[in-house]
Amino acid sequence: MKMGMRWFGQADDTIPLEYIRQVPGVTHVVGALFDVPVGEEWPLEAITELRDQINAVGLNLEVIESVNIHDDIKIGGPRRDWAIENYIATIKNLAQVGVKVICYNFMPVFDWIRTDLHHELEDGSFVMAYTDAEVQGTAQETMERMQAASGGYRLPGWELERLAFLSELLEAYAPLGEDGLAENFKYFIQAIMPTCEQYDVKMAVHPDDPPKSLFGLPRIVKNVEDMRRIESFHDSPYNGFTLCTGSLGENRQNDLTAIIREFVGRDKVPFAQIRNIKFTSEVDFYESAHPSGYGSLDMYEVVRAFYEAGFDGYARPDHGRDIWGERRRPGYGLHDRALGIAYLLGLWEAISKANPR
Repeated sequence: MKMGMRWFGQADDTIPLEYIRQVPGVTHVVGALFDVPVGEEWPLEAITELRDQINAVGLNLEVIESVNIHDDIKIGGPRRDWAIENYIATIKNLAQVGVKVICYNFMPVFDWIRTDLHHELEDGSFVMAYTDAEVQGTAQETMERMQAASGGYRLPGWELERLAFLSELLEAYAPLGEDGLAENFKYFIQAIMPTCEQYDVKMAVHPDDPPKSLFGLPRIVKNVEDMRRIESFHDSPYNGFTLCTGSLGENRQNDLTAIIREFVGRDKVPFAQIRNIKFTSEVDFYESAHPSGYGSLDMYEVVRAFYEAGFDGYARPDHGRDIWGERRRPGYGLHDRALGIAYLLGLWEAISKANPR
C-alpha cells in the first residue's frame, strides 16, 4: 500500500508540501489542476510544473483527483465527443509526467453533499456532517448552504461557473434515469479505454456520496450491483474503482468488507480512500476520527480486507477533523489526516506481520 495525501496546489492550499513530506509513511501527493475549465484539455506544461513542485520535496505525483467529467458526457449532450477527445488528450499528457491513476466520479450535477461543514463535537473538534432531513428541500438551497459554509475555499467538484446554471442542469438530467446515465457512462468508458491501456493509466471511479438518489437525480455508483455493471462496460484493470470506505459505508446495506475483497481480489481497485464515519441515525452521520472506536466502521476489518485481498495500490486518508485550532479547507486539515495515516499504517503493519503473504 502506497500512502499519500491530497493537496490542492500552491495557489489554493495553505498546507506546504514540506509539511506533508514530514508525515511518516507518505510517499506521494494526490494532486490536480483546479483552474482548467471542466471539459478542456489539461496543458502538459501545467501538469509538468505541478509534478516538479511535488518532486522537489521528495514526493511523487502518480494519482490525480480529479479530472472531472463534463456534463455533456454524462447527459449525452452535443459536445460529448469534443469533451471526450479532450479527456483522452489529458490522459496522454498525464501519462507523460508519470501519472498512473485518475480518480473521477460520474455523479450528476453535485459531487459530494454535506449539510454541515463545521459540525462541532463534544471534544471541540469540527467535522463535516450529513443530516438527511436537511436535503429534502430544493437543490438550490443545498447548493447555497454548501457554498456559504466553504470558508472561501473552492470545494472540489463544486465549480461555481457550472452551478450558476443549476436549473438548466437539473432539467437536462431529469429524463435520463439510472439506465440512461449508465449508457452514457458506458459510452465514455469504451471511448477512453484504448488510450488508458496504451498509456498505462488506470481509471478509478469514486462512489456516489452519499450513495443514493437526491433531488430526483440518478445515482449509479452506489453499491455492489452498480459496481458490477460498471465493470462489465470494459472488463480490464484499467476500468477500476476508487474504493472510498466512507462513501460506500454511508449506506448500511453495503457489505463493505465483502465489496473490498471482491473488487480488490479482481485487481479493480488501484486507489483507496480509507476513512471512518459515525452514524447518528439510520441515515445521518458525521465524518469521525479514523480509529474504529470513534466511528461506526470497524477499521481493523476494513484494512484486513484490503490486505488479505492483495491490495498493493495507492491510498490516502480521507476527510479529517479540524483539531488543535486548525481551520483549513473543510475536511482537509493537516493534523487529523496525519493522525489517520499513522493509524492506518499501524494497522497495516500489524496485520501484515501477523499474516505474511
